[in-house]
Amino acid sequence: MRLAICGIRHETNTFSPLRAGIEDFDVLRGEEILADGPWQAFDSIEWAPTLVAKALPHGLVLREAYEAMAAELVDRLRHVSTVDGVYLDLHGAMEVEGLGDGERDLVCRVRETVGSEIPIVASLDLHANLAREVVEKSNVLTALRTAPHVDRRETQVRAIGHLVRCVKEDIRPANAIVRLPMLLPGEHAATGVEPARSLYAGLRDVEAHPEIMDASIMIGCAWTDSPFTSVAAIVVSENRTAAEEHANRLAQEIWRRRDEFAPDVVTLSVEDVVRRAVSETRHPVFISDSGDNVTAGAAGDIPLVPKTLLDNGARDAVVAGIADARAVQRCIDAGVGAVLTLTVGGKLDRVNGSPLEVTGRVISMNPPRIAVFQVDGVRVVLTADRMPFLDLRAFEEANVNPLEHEIVVVKHGYLAPELREIAGTSLMAVSPGCTTLALEKLSYRRIRRPVFPLDEDVAFSP
Repeated sequence: MRLAICGIRHETNTFSPLRAGIEDFDVLRGEEILADGPWQAFDSIEWAPTLVAKALPHGLVLREAYEAMAAELVDRLRHVSTVDGVYLDLHGAMEVEGLGDGERDLVCRVRETVGSEIPIVASLDLHANLAREVVEKSNVLTALRTAPHVDRRETQVRAIGHLVRCVKEDIRPANAIVRLPMLLPGEHAATGVEPARSLYAGLRDVEAHPEIMDASIMIGCAWTDSPFTSVAAIVVSENRTAAEEHANRLAQEIWRRRDEFAPDVVTLSVEDVVRRAVSETRHPVFISDSGDNVTAGAAGDIPLVPKTLLDNGARDAVVAGIADARAVQRCIDAGVGAVLTLTVGGKLDRVNGSPLEVTGRVISMNPPRIAVFQVDGVRVVLTADRMPFLDLRAFEEANVNPLEHEIVVVKHGYLAPELREIAGTSLMAVSPGCTTLALEKLSYRRIRRPVFPLDEDVAFSP
C-alpha cells in the first residue's frame, strides 16, 4: 500500500492586520516529513511524502506564498509513482488574499491530480470552516476533539487509519455536513466543560453505529470572515442517508444547547480583570488577554493590559509577552542593567492598540529573540516576533518562573493545560483586538446572516 502525504495547515484571522508570507511557514519536503509524525504508528505502508507546511495562526495568507506552496505540493504529488490514497494534514480555516478559502482550492487541486477513484482523507482542527468542495471532494474528514488541543497526533492516526481501511476494503465513504447558523469564539467551547464536554463525548455513541465511520463537531473559527464560517456537524459513512440522519441529530443537539456555551473562567473587562487580579490572594493569577490572542492570529503587541496593571499599582506582574522587535533590539544594544525609555507595542496592530511609553530597566535577555524589561511592578517580556507562552519551557526561555509572581498575563484565550495546572486563579479579559470575544464588535462582511448570537430570532431546521 502506497499513501501520499500532503498538507498546508493554517488558521487565518481575517480581522488581523498581519499577512502570512512564505517565511512564516515551516515547510517540510519529501523525506523530511517522515522524521516525525503519525507515520510510525503504521507498518507495511510505503509513504510518498510530498510537501507539508504549517504556520502559527496569522492574518490572511499572501497569494504568492500560497500559490508557491500549493503548486509545489501538486507538482510533487503528480511526479510520485501511483499512490493508493492521499492523506491531507489541514486546519480548515485558511483564507488566502485574493483567492478566498485555501482548503477549497487545495483539495480541488489534489482531487484533480489523483483522479476521482483515489481516496482522500483529511485531519482537521475543530476550529475549521469547511467549503462544500472540501466536503464533497474528500472521502473522510475527521477533526480534533479537544480544546485546548492535546489530540492532534491521535487525530492524525485516526485519519490515516480510515485511509488504510478505505484502501484495504476498497470503500469510498462520503461526508455529510450540517451547518448551524451559529458563531462561537473558541473560548466558549472548551471541551473539558459543558456543554462541549458531553457533546464531544457523544461522538463515540454516533460512531458505535455499525454504518458510521467517523463523526466530528466543528466549532468553526469565528475570526475568519468567510461564507463557510459556522458551527457544523460532520458524519462519515458509505450510507449517505445514515450519515445525514446522524449529522442532523448532532446539529439539533448542539442547537438545543446553544445558550450554554460560555468561557470556563471568570470573564471581565480589562479594567475589572486587573482590579480583581490585584486583590486576589490565590497566586499566581493568570490573566488571558483574549482580544490579542496570538494562538488565534492576533499580533500580540497591544499593551493595554500592562498599561492597566501599571495604572492600578500592580506590585508583581509578568506580561508574557509583547511582540516588539525594535524594543528587543534596543534592550540588547543597551545591555542588562540599562535604564531606558521605550515605546512598547502598538506597532503591528495599529487598529486596536497604540505604543505605550515606559521607563524601566533591562533585567535579562536571550538574544536575539527575548528581552525582559522591568517597569515599576510590571515585568514585560519583549519578543522579537509573535511568541505564544503556552508552557513552562517558553517561560524558561525568557528566564521567568511564573510561580514566583503574583500575576501572569498571557496573550491567549483559554489556558494551555500546563499553565492551567499551576494557576492559583484563572481570569479572562474581554480585551480589544482582532480575537475579541465580543463578536458583535467585529466588522463581518462575508458570513451568512442571520446568525446566532449576532442576530435576533435565528431559526434552525436541519
